[in-house]
Amino acid sequence: AFLLMLVAAPAADHPSFLTGYWFGQGEPHDKSEMWLAHASPNGDFAVQFRACRKGEKGKRAPDLIQQGKWSFQDGVETVQITLSNGQIVFDETPYKILFHDGNHQTYSMPDGFVFKSSRVDANFKMPECDLVS
Repeated sequence: AFLLMLVAAPAADHPSFLTGYWFGQGEPHDKSEMWLAHASPNGDFAVQFRACRKGEKGKRAPDLIQQGKWSFQDGVETVQITLSNGQIVFDETPYKILFHDGNHQTYSMPDGFVFKSSRVDANFKMPECDLVS
């Protein structure tokens, strides 16, 4: 029943200015990690993470794919991850939107780590590690 409540979130919680594809770099545990997120208008969320190992040209850990739901209320985008590389998980993180202009956004986690991302089109592919490491 809990998962059904997540699916039934009202569309008003998914404003169009946050929907689409977003590319960013940097995670709290790895400043060089890249990610590509897709926030659907219906509340579905998916993100692909790529960690490149510096000094090992072209080497990278396998990409991590996470899926779940997202919503927005009072300046906070909440992401609920329910699948991580096909395994059932539950991880919920609120991100406070600090800046947003339709093409760029800045937001922070509760621990204060600040993310920046840019809107990209649906055909965007993350760079390979040998291009960035």
